[in-house]
Amino acid sequence: MENPPESVDREILDGRIIHAIKAFRDASGCTIHEAMDFVEERRAALRRDRSSDLRLSSEEGGRDSRA
Repeated sequence: MENPPESVDREILDGRIIHAIKAFRDASGCTIHEAMDFVEERRAALRRDRSSDLRLSSEEGGRDSRA
């Protein structure tokens, strides 16, 4: 899937990786492993192309701003 749904990018940018995996699986019908691979690749691309929009997840040392 070349152009993932905007919801996938939004979840990745918000540091909600599990939600991004679920959104991608729902849109593509792929396996969990395929979704995990895709989201990791997409996350790397977003880090490179939109680093100023990226919020760190709690696993990466970020803090959830909604708390």
